[in-house]
Amino acid sequence: MPPVRLPKNANHSKAKKGTLFRLIKMLFKNYKWQIILALICIILVSISNFTSSIFVKNITNTVNAIVEDKVLNNKEPNFAPLIQLLIIMGSIYFVGMIASFTFNYTLGITTQKFLNTIRKEMFGHMETLPIKYFDTHAHGDIMSIYTNDTDTIRQLVSQSLPSLFQTFFTLIALLSIMLYYSIWLSLVVLFGSLFMIFCTKTIGGKSAKFFVKQQKALGVVEGTIEESINGLKVIKVFCHEDKSIQDFDKLNNHLCEVATVGNINGNIVGPIIGNIGNILYVLIAVIGGLFIMFPNNLHNINIFGQITPKRELIGIILSFLMMARMFSNNINTLSQQVTFIVMGMAGASRIFELLDEQSEVDDGYVTLVNIKYKEDGSFEESNERTRYFAWKHPHKESGTITYTELKGDIVLDKVDFGYVPEKIVLTDVSIYARPGQKIALVGATGAGKTTITNLINRFYDIADGKIRYDGININKIRKSDLRRSLGIVLQDTNLFSGTVMDNIRYGRLDATDEEVFEAAKIANAYDFITRLPQGFNTMLSGDGANLSQGQRQLLSIARAAVADAPVMILDEATSSIDTRTEKLVQKGTDRLMKGRTVFVIAHRLSTVMNSDAIMVLEHGKIIERGSHDDLIKQKGKYYQLYTGAFELE
Repeated sequence: MPPVRLPKNANHSKAKKGTLFRLIKMLFKNYKWQIILALICIILVSISNFTSSIFVKNITNTVNAIVEDKVLNNKEPNFAPLIQLLIIMGSIYFVGMIASFTFNYTLGITTQKFLNTIRKEMFGHMETLPIKYFDTHAHGDIMSIYTNDTDTIRQLVSQSLPSLFQTFFTLIALLSIMLYYSIWLSLVVLFGSLFMIFCTKTIGGKSAKFFVKQQKALGVVEGTIEESINGLKVIKVFCHEDKSIQDFDKLNNHLCEVATVGNINGNIVGPIIGNIGNILYVLIAVIGGLFIMFPNNLHNINIFGQITPKRELIGIILSFLMMARMFSNNINTLSQQVTFIVMGMAGASRIFELLDEQSEVDDGYVTLVNIKYKEDGSFEESNERTRYFAWKHPHKESGTITYTELKGDIVLDKVDFGYVPEKIVLTDVSIYARPGQKIALVGATGAGKTTITNLINRFYDIADGKIRYDGININKIRKSDLRRSLGIVLQDTNLFSGTVMDNIRYGRLDATDEEVFEAAKIANAYDFITRLPQGFNTMLSGDGANLSQGQRQLLSIARAAVADAPVMILDEATSSIDTRTEKLVQKGTDRLMKGRTVFVIAHRLSTVMNSDAIMVLEHGKIIERGSHDDLIKQKGKYYQLYTGAFELE
């Protein structure tokens, strides 16, 4: 279990400026017409909601007029205006219902498509990132971006932003209507609303800050869970269950702490705003009643200076009560959505941080092409796979193109490298691998063996020196072509969900079934594969959890074999295989390495004895080099390792 990590900058967690604007811009770029339709529907729904208060006034006044005509003037009641109002009101509600259905249907589909687009962009961009990014970011935290942070975007796009737009539109419309009816009652509502907004800002601001911290803490917790699952055997072997639980509890308690504070502040905003709205409702009812009991022209004036007739005051007061309730409810809705908007912005900020990560720089222009030989021994470029390759080198100055036959001549000339500039891990490393040679790298853990192969792959760029491939500086070679020319068997075997056939074919996607079978035979994996329940069609999942470690490594070797690359890198290729299986694999790898330049990293010195040259590394420097016999004669470090044990610790 790794050391407990609390979220970085936990006290300064906030979304970056411009995040919301960027998200909206991205949304409109992909789904402009759907969003416009949704906004129109929101406006129609809002109109159907707040017009009810207007109709209450008109219906009240119409009913009063009918009663006055019947009681005071003894006239026959005329119900036509009342029926007309009810028909109009019903029609508006019907339009609002259709608009609400259209809005929810459209936005539901659009939101899911938008999330689909975001995930595709994140994954596509993630595939272009350098290895260094994954070395410096917890994998569980990256997964949290795809799950938790993306879900906050769903909440933001499907609910919070539409609610925010509808609330603002409704508040402006209500305020306009209230000012038209009565300035004084409008001022009462405004003062009450300002107090609501103050409470929302004061309390809601605290909750928003802690919800942002919650997102970061959640990523750390998920990262810890992933690490614990991957290292469960190690935890159990060393009886660290209790320690793991304690470490997890510490992280989980931190998550609980920030989430609790955020939720407490977020949850109490609603009741506070609701009670203020109730008080405001009662206050308007009391003041409105006083206006009716003690009529005064000053009470009845509106924003245009017009005086409302006394007979309409009852309808206006009833209408105002409804509008005040609606106004306070919308502010309450706004206060609740502020928290979700901030959470969504925090999630969007983390997503954009991933999307803004610098992609792996590739300024190479030399490409790898297939060639075919002519009868006179010369060659020419071919569009067919021929198993023969050349480097296609365009020269900008002269405008010409030259071809260099790929032979596998790799030279590291006085190479210095450090994962960080202030700490150099390789110093003055020079290696000369001629075509067809087998070069072995041996040394203690951390000596720099795997780092050298990472530099040949250009997973990292060197600080000083040169690396040449067939005389060409590898900085000039396009990375995808460079890596396509290298077959690699890593110490850590990674298998993917799919069949055994799919996993071997991963080395070269256009490989035929026969080529896959041949690669399995080369790696001596064919026999055990055919004994599996469905043979080559056996499904693998969970990184090949249903296979032994040795079987997984054999598939990795078969995958490199089907790639048929001219240069091979075997990084502890037999570290997870027993001695008996190793002998079988050794025969296969000998066939695989025939005619190829090979770099071998091994702890078992028995596997490198037949190498053309052996490099002994210590603290990032080559301290000895030569064949097995030469190094034995020197009686140096290699001799001590060889005579002491065949296992290099």
